[in-house]
Amino acid sequence: MKKIINDPLKVVEESLQGLLYANGDLYEKVPDACGIISKERNGKTAIVSGGGSGHEPMLSGLVGKGMLTGAAVGNVFASPDPYTIKETIKAADQGKGVLCLIWNYAGDTMNFDVAEDLASMEGVKVSHVIVNDDIASAPKEDKKGRRGVAGILFVAKAAGAAAELGYSLEEVKEAAERANEHVRTIGIAITPCSIPGNPPNFELGEEEYEYGMGIHGEPGISRESLVSADELTEKMIGNLKEEFGDLKGREAVLLVNGMAATTDLELYIINKKACELLKEAGVILYDNIVGKYCTSLEMAGASVSLFILDEELKRLYDQPACTRCYTQKYGKDG
Repeated sequence: MKKIINDPLKVVEESLQGLLYANGDLYEKVPDACGIISKERNGKTAIVSGGGSGHEPMLSGLVGKGMLTGAAVGNVFASPDPYTIKETIKAADQGKGVLCLIWNYAGDTMNFDVAEDLASMEGVKVSHVIVNDDIASAPKEDKKGRRGVAGILFVAKAAGAAAELGYSLEEVKEAAERANEHVRTIGIAITPCSIPGNPPNFELGEEEYEYGMGIHGEPGISRESLVSADELTEKMIGNLKEEFGDLKGREAVLLVNGMAATTDLELYIINKKACELLKEAGVILYDNIVGKYCTSLEMAGASVSLFILDEELKRLYDQPACTRCYTQKYGKDG
């Protein structure tokens, strides 16, 4: 598939250099490693995440004030190696410890585990939370087996806010775990993705879509004939409601996330129906986010995330944040 690149083996390196040129006021590179850290340093608990490239603006786009302190960057659809993660952890540490937010994929969990051990041996206090919001990837009774996807936005928001408020490493971890337990995501794909220099990861017929497709092209729950946006949205919202049970009177944040090739025109059609369905179910929409946050190269598709708020999570959500792809200037009450 056509891409505007030079050498397929240098895509990540060259892209990261370009990112730093454009955002030198926000980031600095981790010395001798493929990672970035925020220039906003405040002597508080640090938060690091990381993962394969190809999902931009995730996860580097969440580095900044009130969110991530650093992000380790791997090759396309591949976990960063333990050395890269360890160096990012060390660079992000400000003396109060580092919380790692890990997408639940085998390579990521294994490499972060090794990196945490190495960082601990060098005197850094480290802990982690594994993000697993993708309801299509494992049944409800096996939440620990679920993949992490766009819902990490809310986990990073809660953890980052807790750190800004001066919470200890243990307290920041509790906030992140609380957020992870309160977010669920379901997605669809209508076209495939591909690693630079390679053919598409999978094939879909002209009138087909994959329900529950993973962000690396992992098979979903089912492959079906494409239907209208409203019908797709009804199915996704229905599955999210089943996860949470009775949502009447609950406050929630809705995220409609687009894969790289999906237009805003389409996303807002999905968002319209999703908002209507949630309001019919008695959900109080505290906030509504629409955009491309967790993508998959040139894949067309979308995911819907629902973040159910309690008083503590609402307080954390309202704290200011400023990153390249997400900003919270003030609370919803002004």
